[in-house]
Amino acid sequence: MAKKSWEEKLNVTNGLPKIETFDERMERRLGLGNLVIPAPVEVDEIMRSVEAGATISADEIRAKLAAKHGASAACPLVTGISVRIAAFASEERERAGKGPITPYWRTLKTGGELNEKLPGGVEHQKAMLELEGHTIVQRGKRFFVER
Repeated sequence: MAKKSWEEKLNVTNGLPKIETFDERMERRLGLGNLVIPAPVEVDEIMRSVEAGATISADEIRAKLAAKHGASAACPLVTGISVRIAAFASEERERAGKGPITPYWRTLKTGGELNEKLPGGVEHQKAMLELEGHTIVQRGKRFFVER
């Protein structure tokens, strides 16, 4: 069976989004509530809405997803995977001369940290953000958008 393209992965729903009630472990950490497990295309939609000169963190994406679905939280693991899928699908579209692209370089990890798992790694994300006027600072081995 042929490997799925990033675009195919972006558009696979597998019954997502769905709302799950917190299990016992999550209830102990977060209290009573529920969790939205987002579809990758929803994460891509949020990432596309970030305008030039602005950024969004993974935490902010999860908060938007939770609010959209009336959930207590959004799954951090699935959201993180979906960010990566959206980024690589965007690169795939750009290489094929298709649009629109998702400005994935504007999506940061928690605390404003650049994401080494995005296409081109930290170096590419840093260059793209600097082109949009952001200042990037290095702390140890990690890079952050100065806010």
